[in-house]
Amino acid sequence: MVYSLDLREKALNYIANVGNRKEASRIFGVSVSALANWLSRQKRHDLAPKMNGSKPSKIDNDKLKKYIQDHPDSYLREIAAVFNTTVQAVFYACKRIKVTLKKKPLTIKKGTRKNERSLKKN
Repeated sequence: MVYSLDLREKALNYIANVGNRKEASRIFGVSVSALANWLSRQKRHDLAPKMNGSKPSKIDNDKLKKYIQDHPDSYLREIAAVFNTTVQAVFYACKRIKVTLKKKPLTIKKGTRKNERSLKKN
């Protein structure tokens, strides 16, 4: 959970004036360990909350969709070469935009071949 800078400063001021972390924890609704972390960060003058979130994607979703529409038979490794990234990055980007790249098998199953032969004899 990310707490605002205002709450952090109020909690730390309370600790500086009263000196009781457990009571500050109860009053401000944060854990004692969070208060301890904030105290150590205050000494480093780095009290602002850190931004959490995902890294920006290496592959633009719109460009990838357009490329897959234009080249529906391309393999992941071919797409990776075009976008200058790894096969795994292309796989996860396709998964993110809900696109599946499935190839039909080149060979026909044996059971199907037998059925085709029996149909040809008749």
